[in-house]
Amino acid sequence: MTPASLQSRPIVNAMTVDVEDYFQVAAFEKCIPREDWSQWPIRVEGNTRRVLELFERHGVCATFFVLGWVAERFPSLVRDISAAGHEVASHGFGHERLTHLSRSEFREGIIRTKGLLEELAGSAVYGYRAPSYSIGPTTLWAHEELLEAGYRYSSSIVPIHHDLYGMPKAPRFAFFPERSGLLEIPVTTVQRWGRNWPCGGGGYFRLLPYALFKHGLRRVNEHEQRSGVFYFHPWEVDPQQPRIPGVTFKNRVRHYLNLARTMPRLERLIRDFRFDRMDRVFLASTPIDYPVVALQAAKLSAH
Repeated sequence: MTPASLQSRPIVNAMTVDVEDYFQVAAFEKCIPREDWSQWPIRVEGNTRRVLELFERHGVCATFFVLGWVAERFPSLVRDISAAGHEVASHGFGHERLTHLSRSEFREGIIRTKGLLEELAGSAVYGYRAPSYSIGPTTLWAHEELLEAGYRYSSSIVPIHHDLYGMPKAPRFAFFPERSGLLEIPVTTVQRWGRNWPCGGGGYFRLLPYALFKHGLRRVNEHEQRSGVFYFHPWEVDPQQPRIPGVTFKNRVRHYLNLARTMPRLERLIRDFRFDRMDRVFLASTPIDYPVVALQAAKLSAH
């Protein structure tokens, strides 16, 4: 939304959950091959239900980006997410990064997952989030494929530099990538000292002081008059999850540090800000509220 369209109403942010299990994260893909997933205890259902209970206590509706892999194994979980008033959206099928898929493989996965989720939720699926935010300079074709498959928006870009993802020069707020017709809604960042800083969740929410996130999101809401996008994973509320052997020190810190703090911090965040589903925060606007941006791969990958 434009600042002018938001000045007359309270700022509502989008709360989002990426429904995947602890052993499916990109940081562990060298330690846990895909064919070994079945050997690990599945904890995603119980953890997601803890998140549902949190939202119910606080009267929050959210968007759940669900893996097709999870939906196939826990169909009642998807039904319960929808029945509780949340938006069901797609996280792809098997958590494959787009850089590891051909265009046809990607197309097959998003169509398969959309159909499965719609059957279980009993409603249309409009949203998509790429695993590990892997819509990047070499995979911008994904926007066209998503629109063709019937999606209306993607939330797959984080405009920061990160070793696994990120397009630092991409727009910070919702936009239409030129020629695709699909709305892209980046995870929220705050701009300070000439660069973008994370304030939209993920591991940063556990690793950095809560005050930095509160200050950043408040600045986005109050000074820029924009809605933010926040995200986390069900495994981040699970301090008792199994420890994976052979993980590098960096990935151990990234994945396990401060897991016990996630739920209390979420409680604070929900008290400090207003949240709702992605579709109600962003799709209620008319297309003219969002700019059309020509994404240039070389420029976007610069940092």
